[in-house]
Amino acid sequence: MLSELMNFLRACFRPRSKGYVHTNSDSGGRQDGLLWYKDSGQHFNGEFSMAVVQANNLLEDQSQIESGCLSSHETGPFGTFVGVYDGHGGPETSRYITDHLFQHLKRFTSEQQSMSTDVIRKAFQATEDGFLSLVTRQWPMKPQIAAVGSCCLVGVISGGTLYIANLGDSRAVLGRAVKATGEVLSIQLSSEHNASIESVRQELQSAHPDDSQIVVLKHNVWRVKGLIQISRSIGDVYLKKAEFNREPLYAKFRLREPFKRPILSSEPSITVHQLQPVDQFIIYASDGLWEHLDNQEAVDIVQNHPRSGSARRLVKAALQEAAKKREMRYSDLKKIDRGVRRHFHDDITVIVVFLDSNHVSRASSAKFPNISVRGGGINLPPNTLAPCGTPTEAGNT
Repeated sequence: MLSELMNFLRACFRPRSKGYVHTNSDSGGRQDGLLWYKDSGQHFNGEFSMAVVQANNLLEDQSQIESGCLSSHETGPFGTFVGVYDGHGGPETSRYITDHLFQHLKRFTSEQQSMSTDVIRKAFQATEDGFLSLVTRQWPMKPQIAAVGSCCLVGVISGGTLYIANLGDSRAVLGRAVKATGEVLSIQLSSEHNASIESVRQELQSAHPDDSQIVVLKHNVWRVKGLIQISRSIGDVYLKKAEFNREPLYAKFRLREPFKRPILSSEPSITVHQLQPVDQFIIYASDGLWEHLDNQEAVDIVQNHPRSGSARRLVKAALQEAAKKREMRYSDLKKIDRGVRRHFHDDITVIVVFLDSNHVSRASSAKFPNISVRGGGINLPPNTLAPCGTPTEAGNT
């Protein structure tokens, strides 16, 4: 039965090869079917590994690593910026964040002449404001862009300090060595904003005491207003500005009652950590990974293998689990094309950043070439509709 369904879906979604554009640009990564990867690279504080596997017709996950000068001025500060942006409803918001968030961060770092939580917060807000302006301009021609949004996970290492900022349910996990035993334990660094978490539901109910339907259990999944799982994001303007929650937006996104205050927030949760010599690496990943692996499983995979290819190894482990859950072989899952693949797993992005203590503590004035890498994938040419495409339900599922 399952094989017959797969054959039918595969025929519907069979790619038109001339429509593919491989977008590796200057990233130096490799494409293997729906998997893009860069097994090893150097950043200001050590080495890194990246991998992305596409499941949607259009890749909604975007990611980047920027290393070297974190300011518009060449005098620094220096360090490493990592971003994982898990889009939903389409790729527009995650792509916008990739193009603008780091540039805003550099501008605010220059103004304050240092890295800080305030700089990061301002960069997030400027990105949110910029995307709102884009939606406002495009609304008359492309109203559905109001229902496109993205989670946003950012890590910044500068001067021996690690800043983690998050909106949504992507996750950053630290691998920390225990000197006495030699074990490497997982420590979750990010706070998540998903209605499946009781504290998030309580936060929403406290912020909206007059709305008994602020969170709704729908098909056994908690959703904000019955629409979306995450409570914080960039974009999703239709749940932040009432003037965009109306026709010609699709009826399934429109609320019956007008709202007076934003339902979703763009305020990131930010934590600050002083890095220690026992801190080995950080795994940044979209929730597509964490649906299949827990924190310690992911840390063990990185710790027990060579550094090179760490991100690709994590993606493969997640795909093997996804295949096992559907009682199929990993080799068969790999044959399923984008679009259809979304029935088996989400887009998955993983960036593993290794921390070399001699580099983490290096002087902020140290010379280091600026590095810029963006996660790749397969995209259709501009203005080309994906074959057999259907509207994506808003929210990370």
